[in-house]
This record gives sequence, structure tokens and C-alpha cells, in this order.
Amino acid sequence: MSDSFADGIITLLPNLRRFAISLCRSADTADDLVQITVERAFAARHQFDPDTRLDAWLFRILRNAWIDMTRRSKTRGTQIDIDDAPDASTVDGTKVAETALMLKSAKAAIDALPENQRDVIMLICVEELSYKEAATVLDTPIGTVMSRLARARLAIAKKLGINQTAPRSSDNEGDR
Repeated sequence: MSDSFADGIITLLPNLRRFAISLCRSADTADDLVQITVERAFAARHQFDPDTRLDAWLFRILRNAWIDMTRRSKTRGTQIDIDDAPDASTVDGTKVAETALMLKSAKAAIDALPENQRDVIMLICVEELSYKEAATVLDTPIGTVMSRLARARLAIAKKLGINQTAPRSSDNEGDR
């Protein structure tokens, strides 16, 4: 007998882990966050509305777990993760090397964003949530999500040296 709720959670585990890593920047902590999220989801299973998206509901639980964890850690003091060393990988070919450098630059640009902009970028551009769903997860107005996303995209493009296109309507600038 299949349990669609459990199957849905299992399917979304990689997405949850990716979002958790973007929040905490530690694989071990991200795994803990995902476990807490799944535990809370099953405990509150009766509160889930099947007419809504499961991923948005889970992202909201995960973000709240991260906030709880952050608040708790402030009373514990500074912790250092000894597993922060990146894995060495073999790069074969110019194209692979260029891609790796661009991804590293993009990751650094995203990591340099303020937390609220980074959260919006991850939810919309990586997890593919709609603006409305991201607004719900972040508990913020949709207009705020849109402006944070626009500022985040501009900051990333600037950091990566990507040429910005000309303003859409330069002749209307006086109307603003």
C-alpha cells in the first residue's frame, strides 16, 4: 500500500537538503535540519492541506527549524565545523575547468548576498517555487519577494561581471 505523503517527502529530500545547505552552509547541519523537517512534517501531517504544494509546506517547516536552531546556537556560543574542507576533484579539459570556475564564482556571489535575498534566490531560482509560494514560505509580501529577487539578480550579475541590459524604458525615467 502506497503512502503518497511519505512518497512525496522522499521525493523532495534532495530539494530540502539543497535549501538547508543554502541556509546553514554546512552539510552536517543541513542533514540535521532535513531530519528535523521530516520529523515535524510527520508529526503535523494532519495539518497539511493536500490541495497545496507539499514542497512549499516543507520549505516553510525547514526555514522555521533553521530559525529555531540559530536562536538556540546563539546561547551555546561559536561552533566550528571541522569538515568544511572541499573535496578535491579532478578537472579534465578546458570547458570543465571554466564551468567549475563559473559555478564557484556564482556560488560565491550567492553566498555574498544578504540572507533575505539569498533565501529568495534559492526558493525561486533553484527550488522553482512561484513568487506567491516563496512569499508564503518566507512570511513576507509578494512585492518584497519580487524586489529582493531583482536586487539579488543584479548583485549576482555585477559580481560575475555580466553586462546588464539597458533599462527597458529609458524615455520614461522622468515619470518615476
